[in-house]
Amino acid sequence: MTIDQLDKLAREVENEVQPIYRHIEERAMQNHARVLAGFHLARTSDYHLRGTTGYGYNDAGRETLERIYAHVFGAEAALVRGQIVSGTHAIAIALYGLLRPGDELLAVQGSPYDTLEEIIGKRGNASGSLKDYGISYRQVELTTEGKLDWAAIEQALNSKTRVVLVQRSRGYAWRPALTLAELKKLIEFVKARCPNTYVFVDNCYGELVETAEPPAVGADLAAGSLIKNPGGGLAPTGGYIVGKKELVERAANRFTAPGIGAEVGPTLDHHRLLLQGFFLAPHTVAEALKGAVFAARLFERLGFRVSPAYDEPRHDIIQAIALETPQRLIAFCRGLQAASPVDAHVLPEPDYMPGYEDDVIMAAGTFVQGASIELSADAPLRKPYAVYLQGGLSKEYVRLGVISAARQVLQVG
Repeated sequence: MTIDQLDKLAREVENEVQPIYRHIEERAMQNHARVLAGFHLARTSDYHLRGTTGYGYNDAGRETLERIYAHVFGAEAALVRGQIVSGTHAIAIALYGLLRPGDELLAVQGSPYDTLEEIIGKRGNASGSLKDYGISYRQVELTTEGKLDWAAIEQALNSKTRVVLVQRSRGYAWRPALTLAELKKLIEFVKARCPNTYVFVDNCYGELVETAEPPAVGADLAAGSLIKNPGGGLAPTGGYIVGKKELVERAANRFTAPGIGAEVGPTLDHHRLLLQGFFLAPHTVAEALKGAVFAARLFERLGFRVSPAYDEPRHDIIQAIALETPQRLIAFCRGLQAASPVDAHVLPEPDYMPGYEDDVIMAAGTFVQGASIELSADAPLRKPYAVYLQGGLSKEYVRLGVISAARQVLQVG
């Protein structure tokens, strides 16, 4: 396919996906109204935009931000801090807050995201893993259709099961993202059999995609990263934990120290960006979703398998494209990197990354290091050599990036 033919195909795809765009915009309007209501409920004022230093005692802006998050997520309380460096860090804080020696952690969707395996102790011998603390782990595999195996989950639940771990996004797996309706059913299923078991949700990549969040459908606790969806492309770092007040407090004690908890934590000079980023997040997420729809349809038209299909309902911002060979995978990431505003001249190479089992290739020419809401693609080098595309500050930027990636893939053949 020539460059002119690819550009013509891209124009056809852009016209074809307009009805899907309109549906995404309708959801974004609902989510924007919910976020705006949170700002109003918290009586957000100009002085809340200023940060604090040192211990961060009596930080009114921080407390306001956490009230807004609690409202938007349908939670009793929230811990939202710039000192949390990633989604993996936020998840670790939550798990260590919930679990005690002798407890069991049960994952119900097969292996969790790669970076959680060493935290759990499922892989490697990292000091301080859950396994190191005498916390056991088991997992239930998904069905061959990629769905929850209800019979196997029921059989696995027992009196030692303290936490059921749920991953909302697809991660590095060729499976559908979990819907909120499925999550609600799972929570009710678990609570009916083990009322004292907590359901914890890794919420990364799923925020503001649907019109509610996990705590609103009964999740005890959920966590994620601010340089993904809820940061709106402005947050320079940070993570959040939301859910039941008592459990957020337990996580806060793990975050700082028992007796100190959430009372400290300076917001420094970036607090305005956390507030402003969250305000913009519904729109930014909608742009990322439109970009994913465009990418899905373009690569469908080019003959590749994609998940989800362009017109399927979406429950996270990730678009998986099966490229089938490592050469095409590397070409895609290099093409996307070449269209980035930062480090466009850099050639991504697969390499070892801490926390991952396989070599990983990443394309992310972002203003905030590793901010996958801006526009990034990454993949472990393993079959079916699927690339996982996420983010996009504007649908126009995603279109440019995806076309650049497609050109490189087509050149490989």
